[in-house]
Amino acid sequence: MLLDKKIPFKYLFVQIKYDLLRILVISAIFFTIKIFINDYPPMPIVLPAILGTSISLLLAFKLNQSYDRWWEARKIWGGISNDSRSLILEIKGFISGKALEENETQLLLRQMAFRQIGWCYCLGQALRGQNPVENLGEFVAQKELDELKEQYNKPLYLLMLHTNDLKKLHRDNSINDYQQIKIQDTITRLCDSMGKSERINSTVFPATYGKFIHFFIYLFLGTLSMALIETTGIWEMPISIIVATPFFLLEKSAKLMQDPFRNRPTDTAITTIARNIEINIKQLLHEKGVPQPIQPGSFYVM
Repeated sequence: MLLDKKIPFKYLFVQIKYDLLRILVISAIFFTIKIFINDYPPMPIVLPAILGTSISLLLAFKLNQSYDRWWEARKIWGGISNDSRSLILEIKGFISGKALEENETQLLLRQMAFRQIGWCYCLGQALRGQNPVENLGEFVAQKELDELKEQYNKPLYLLMLHTNDLKKLHRDNSINDYQQIKIQDTITRLCDSMGKSERINSTVFPATYGKFIHFFIYLFLGTLSMALIETTGIWEMPISIIVATPFFLLEKSAKLMQDPFRNRPTDTAITTIARNIEINIKQLLHEKGVPQPIQPGSFYVM
C-alpha cells in the first residue's frame, strides 16, 4: 500500500516510460512528415479536444471502479483483523474457569490462537501466489503442517482444524451449546472473508475495456500531435509528452489498483495486517517475544 510520503519519481516514470517513448516517436514521425510534405492535411484542434474529454471521463470511471476493488479488499482484511481477535477473545472468555486451569485446555487454546495467526499469513501468501505454508512452522503443529501440504485450499483446511478443536471443547464440556455456535459463527465469517478475497483475486477486470482505453489514449495523442504541428512546430513533441504523462499515469494507477493481491507496492497491506493480528493475539495470551509491527519501506507497506 502506497503511503502518504514522497513517492520517488523513478517509480512513477518506470510505469509509463515505454508509453512516453512511443508518443515521442509518433510525434517525431508526424513532424518529419510535415517537413517533407507541404500539402500535409491540417488537423482541426476540436477533434483532439473532443477525444480528450471523452477519454478523461472513461479514465475517471475506470479509476473509480479500480479503487472500489482495492477498497473492498481493504475492508475485507479489516474484517479479518476484527474476527481474528474476536475469535480468541470468545474462546478465552467462554471456556469456564475450571476448564481453563487444565493443561490440555490451555494447550488447545494456544494451539487455536497460533493457528489463527498462521491462517492470516497463509491466506495472504496464497492470494499473492506465494508458498502458502512458508514460515508456518512457528504457528502450526508439525503434524498439521504435514497434512496441510497435501491440501489444495490450505487456508480452508486450517479453518476446518479450528472447527475440529471447537467440537472437542464442546465435547469436553469446556463450552456450552450457545458458545459453540457463537464461536462457529466467527469462524464462518472468517471463511466468508476468505471467499471474498479469493473472488477479487480470481475475477479478472474486463481486459477489453482497458485495451480500448489504452488505444483511444494513443489515438487522442496522435491527433493532438497532428493538430499542434500547425501552431507550435517542433514544440509539439515536448507538449505531447507533457499532455500524455497524466493520462498514462492515471491509466497505470487504475490498472495497478484493480488487482490488490499481486505482491506490488500498490497492494492491500495484508502482511502488515497479519503481523498486527499476530501481535494482538500473542499479547492476549501473555506470550513472550511479541514481534514489532512491520516498518514501512521508503514509500509503501506490504
